[in-house]
Amino acid sequence: MDQQVIIGIDPGTIVMGYGVLRVSGNKPALEAMGILRLDRYKSHYSRLLKIQEAVEALITRYAPTAMALEAPFYGVNIQTTLKLGRAQGAAMVAALKAGIPVTEYAPSTIKRMVTGKGNASKEQVAALLQYMLKIPEEAIMEKNDATDAVAVALTHHLQQLRPHKSSGSSSWSEYIKRNPDKVKK
Repeated sequence: MDQQVIIGIDPGTIVMGYGVLRVSGNKPALEAMGILRLDRYKSHYSRLLKIQEAVEALITRYAPTAMALEAPFYGVNIQTTLKLGRAQGAAMVAALKAGIPVTEYAPSTIKRMVTGKGNASKEQVAALLQYMLKIPEEAIMEKNDATDAVAVALTHHLQQLRPHKSSGSSSWSEYIKRNPDKVKK
């Protein structure tokens, strides 16, 4: 694919971040980044609807060819995790309705792909994004959720550049069928 547009989403029910990368050849460029503030909506269900509507509007505006989402991390508070999963689901539905493939990435995978370290800080991720994508410093200030979303989109792009491993065997019997010379009788 010569030209690709990847939308990254950092789901949240109070603040949702988004980032849009336009990739020409193998070179990503930042198209847009921002946040959706949801704290003015009192109902959790109203927030989910607003997430879906906002993502649909982003899809209409930028015509992405792929969506990448940060998978909810499993924290101590199960209610928070559940709400993040619902927010992620609302964004997924918007993409799937538009026929856009969706991929999820764990927070540690995103940090590792962008910085080389799975335990990097948000500030380290933002600084590397700023350098790699030539993002002005004022655009980075106080937009952690937006830079997180850009990092998700960049992770998707970088993941596509990695060579794909051949599919391994999923069971011993399948392995034996594929590798009869390695079995001693």
